[in-house]
This record gives sequence, C-alpha cells and structure tokens, in this order.
Amino acid sequence: MSQRVKNEVMVLAIVEGGLSVADAAVRFGVSKRWLRVLLARYREQGIEAVAPRSKAPRTSPTRVDDTLRHAIVAERDRLTAAGLDAGAESILDRMNASGLTVPSRATIHRILAATDRVTPQPHKRPRSSWTRFEAALPNETWQSDMTHWRLDDTTGVEIITWLDDHSRMIMHISAHQVVTAKTVVDTFTAAAERHGLPASTLTDNGRIFTARFATGTPGLGQFEQLIHDLGIRQKNGHPGHPQTQGKIERFHQTLKRWLTARPAADTLTALQNQLDQFTHVYNHERPHRAIGRRTPATVHAATPPAAPSINVAGHHYRIRFDHIDASGVITLRHAGQLRHLGIGRTHKHRPVIVLTNGPHTITIDRTTSEILAEHTINPDKDYQPRKPQKAPPEGEAPVNDALRHHIRRGDRI
Repeated sequence: MSQRVKNEVMVLAIVEGGLSVADAAVRFGVSKRWLRVLLARYREQGIEAVAPRSKAPRTSPTRVDDTLRHAIVAERDRLTAAGLDAGAESILDRMNASGLTVPSRATIHRILAATDRVTPQPHKRPRSSWTRFEAALPNETWQSDMTHWRLDDTTGVEIITWLDDHSRMIMHISAHQVVTAKTVVDTFTAAAERHGLPASTLTDNGRIFTARFATGTPGLGQFEQLIHDLGIRQKNGHPGHPQTQGKIERFHQTLKRWLTARPAADTLTALQNQLDQFTHVYNHERPHRAIGRRTPATVHAATPPAAPSINVAGHHYRIRFDHIDASGVITLRHAGQLRHLGIGRTHKHRPVIVLTNGPHTITIDRTTSEILAEHTINPDKDYQPRKPQKAPPEGEAPVNDALRHHIRRGDRI
C-alpha cells in the first residue's frame, strides 16, 4: 500500500468508519499526532490534501532564481551571437563585470546543460594531458602564422598575426591578398615599432618564415636575416607537429568564429576594420582562461618585457625600435623615469634602432646604419644632450663602420 493510499484509509476510517483517533493510531501503527495533522488537512482542503508532501525545505539558499537563470541563458546567447567564447567561465566573467551576484561556474554549466546549450564532447582530449609551455616574460617569444579567409564575393585573402606567447596579446594582425616574405618582415617591423622587439620568435617552417627547406643556393630568408641581424633567436616547429604553435592555432579558431558572426567584408579595407575591432575586444575586453581570466593587455603590461641583445665591442646592448619625434628627440625609460634624448631636429621622423647598456645608449638610423647619437644618461636630468662624436684613434675603424659591422653580422650572447 502506498503512503498516499494509507493516509486516505486512515482518515476515512476515522471520519466515515467511526474509529477514534486513539484506536486508529493503534490499528495503523502511527502516532495520534500524525493522525490529527492528516485530519486537519482533510477538513481544510479535502481528501487530496492528505497525500504525502515533499520533505525538501521550502526555501534553498543555493537555488538559482528564475530571473538569474534567464539572465545566464541570455548572456550565453548574446556571446554566441557575437562570435565570442560562451562557456560557463566566460559567462561568469561577463556577469561579474556587470555587478551581478552570480553562482559558481559549475552551477552555470548545469543551467546551460539543462537548456540544451552545451554540446557534449566525450572524446575531446583533456587539457591536463597536454604538455604546455609558456614564455616567462612579455616579448620573450612571439608566435606568428598566417591563415586563409574569404571576402563577401568569395575572393580568397590571407591574414597574418603576431602573438605574444606570454600574455596572448595580439602584437599585430593584418589582411593581405597574399602573405609574402616581405609581408612577414613589414608586419614584424610594425609590431616591433609599437611593442618593442621580442627576444625570440616561433613559427612553422613555411617559406615566408624560413629558407631552411628551400631548394637551390642555401642561405637566410628575408625574415631570418632581419632577426639574425637584430640578435633575435629564431625557433621553428617540427614539421607535421602543429601543436608547437598551438597558441596561435587556437587563436585563429577564436578569430574565425568572431568573423563568422559578422557580415562578410567586401574589401580588404573592410576586413582590416573588422580585424582592428577584434584586436581591441581580444586584447582589452575578453578575459583569457589560460592567463588567469585576465585580459592579454593587462598581463602584457604587468611585467617588464624581455628584449634581444647583441655584442658590440665586448659589451652587451639591448635593442629596441623607435622613431625620432618632430622635435628631434626620442623617449627612453631609465631607472624608473622617462628620459628625453636629444638626437637633432635634422633627423626628425627617422626610424632608428636604439641600443642600451645601463646608462649608455647608441641611436642608429635604421635605414642607413649611421650612428646618429650617443648618450650617457644623467639620472638627475630629464633632457639628455647627445655626446660629441670623437674621431677614432689612428689605425682603427670608425665607430660607425665597426658598429654597422656588428649590427649586420648579428653577433649575439
């Protein structure tokens, strides 16, 4: 006999059968108090009211109310429509940023699963099984690769990206009809002018990056020669092992999902505008799981960056790209303070390479390799006048020629 039927029999035995509460308690093996509770329910609401009731508490401190459930589902749909990551952690980040009190990641995942918004992936390899590596500092390693895309009229184009391995920050991204070896050099230089030079690069073995597998006369490719001259270490993944460049491979998936969620660009210029919008979202708005749910720009700015160095006359110099401003000055941080180094108005707007070794700096025209100025920074002053250039001792090569020789030869630590 079910509990519902038993309750009905006990109540009817008293109400219609004439049993007393005490006799019914003995006959059915229950307490008199329980029978009085059932009788009270019967008199108030009828026979249906004696059915067993849930023993769960009337309120639960961990239960998610319907309003919040709807907000979680709506945020999932919004992120998906925008082409952004829409997992439980991403939803948690976005809703926290909006000032909402939200449940745990696991609870959000259960709500998504209950509304059929989670695609099961039982065969997906767990993250814990991968051997991961990550550069310890910003600009320690930049990864680069190109990927294919199509314009609205199905014209095929190519997108090249430079990505900081430590922070996952986009250092440069641009669209081209075809990515060539010259494109690699130009985009790398543009990224270095904005963010500083990396200590090393990591790419695949494509001919735009390396000539190591090219047939014919052996030698360095355009990009290889550039970074060799700058003292930058070149690293290439093993053929047939794309996991080595896993960060940028995964990045391209994120990029393409974002582009797919938008109207197809009809020109390279329109596509570049979309890439610029994506760069801002990716670098400054989208928290990244692999870097502690922080944005790439935040992580990149949190630690002093690495830099390449070369050996010049027995001294190790760090290298950076810069431009001389309209007043003939470059700006350099030394001992925690910005210093303004005078180069000369006649050299305004020139692209330069700046070598630093402690307080000593050498500024070189990037086009001609001419030394434009040398400085020994005075920590008590903001403006630093350049040192007068001295003629070399008799029999020695001019310092410009000697330094140019080292720059082009690419001597490294």
